[in-house]
Amino acid sequence: MRHTPPKLKAALCGLALIAAAALPMGAAPAVAGPVPAAPTLSAEAVAAAKTVPTLGHSTQTLKTLNIQFQYQQTGYWCGPAATRIALSAKTSSLPSQQQLANELPTTTNGTDWIGQVTRVLNNRLGTTYYETKEMPNDPPTQAQRNLLWQDITYDVDRGWALVANIVAPASNHPPGYPNYTIYHYFTVIGYDSSDSTVLIADPAGFAPTATYWLTFNQLATLIPPKGYSA
Repeated sequence: MRHTPPKLKAALCGLALIAAAALPMGAAPAVAGPVPAAPTLSAEAVAAAKTVPTLGHSTQTLKTLNIQFQYQQTGYWCGPAATRIALSAKTSSLPSQQQLANELPTTTNGTDWIGQVTRVLNNRLGTTYYETKEMPNDPPTQAQRNLLWQDITYDVDRGWALVANIVAPASNHPPGYPNYTIYHYFTVIGYDSSDSTVLIADPAGFAPTATYWLTFNQLATLIPPKGYSA
């Protein structure tokens, strides 16, 4: 992903001023009109507004991982940053983003392929656990969706974070993303099976928080035609 992450973020709060007008003595009471229906929130908006629990928290339906978070340090180091976040779920001996950029290797054009992330994760952790899962179909097939959910729950239950390579067009954006297509890497660090949501650690800095919830359905539509490491 190529963008310049913001150094500082400012939150603007709007104040609503409500004026009350008193009815004159003896005036007929006002007749209430129809109450407008409350706006319907999309499943994506509801998920994004969910409170993120303390990391490492789990219940019968929810599981999140402890990680060490860093925002990406350049506009094209989302791959190294997402890889570092995933590593931090398993080890406290963490390389710098610069070291990971060298190993992937990442250029000013970004990190070419999710398979490079898989290789570095395995090399750094001394394992063969991680595999590259391609999702070339857009929209993904039901079998690909089933495998993605299975990978998320299986890995997170065992303490492994996933790295996803996504393509987010303007019509399908995670919280706070600008209004154009974003090519990006982020890390999946939790799930909640009660409402089919997944917890994302996003190094981009677009969202107001470092971690946020997405619907599983949205995640599944963001990954094609790329893939993920799980």
